[in-house]
Amino acid sequence: MKEVLPQFNSTFSIDCVVFGFDGGELKILLIERNEEPFKDWWALPGNLVGENESLDQSASRILHELTGLGDIYMEQYYTFGDVDRHPQGRVVSIAYYALIRLGGDKELKPRSSYAKQAHWINIEELPKLGFDHQHIFDKGLEKIKRRIKHQPIAFELLPEKFTLTQLQNVYELIIGKKLDKRNFRKKMLSFGVLKDLDEKQKGVSFRAATLYRFDKRKYAKLFGKEITF
Repeated sequence: MKEVLPQFNSTFSIDCVVFGFDGGELKILLIERNEEPFKDWWALPGNLVGENESLDQSASRILHELTGLGDIYMEQYYTFGDVDRHPQGRVVSIAYYALIRLGGDKELKPRSSYAKQAHWINIEELPKLGFDHQHIFDKGLEKIKRRIKHQPIAFELLPEKFTLTQLQNVYELIIGKKLDKRNFRKKMLSFGVLKDLDEKQKGVSFRAATLYRFDKRKYAKLFGKEITF
């Protein structure tokens, strides 16, 4: 007779750390919770993993239900498993992160009553967050700080056509320090992966700057996956 093995009882959740760049600010996507615990608090979009879902499926569903965003590529970056991180018991959370360019086509509209609203908030103006979400956010910011030095993730936050000033602004906001303008531009142009579009900014009150495009194919051909920016 086959021995009946005991079943494991584990609870897993997903928390989404989604960064966006808009108007010279690096922002994070938060929701205002409409359920206990931490009702009325701001928090990262997160919820429990569905019984018949993979982790990636859960991450996509949760982000869509709580913010209205879909078709966002996210990557796992850390697992949080402290015993007392949830007041209702042991919950292990898998954190995902994403970087997206903000625009009018990305309307925030929760599909679930679990969230009152979703909102982009400047990372310099974060409110107090529920659970251990400040820690999760901090880990996410550390992740992109490390990656931006070796991979071209800054371009995921920028429009298709951008100025060198916009590019430098993204680097400064993520790294958290000012960079020398002349040295930054010289280094970026030396890689040979920025295409001069022979176009200028439009609708600006100051001197219009040259627009560039990141050449993904040339980057892949020259450097593969890694380059020290």
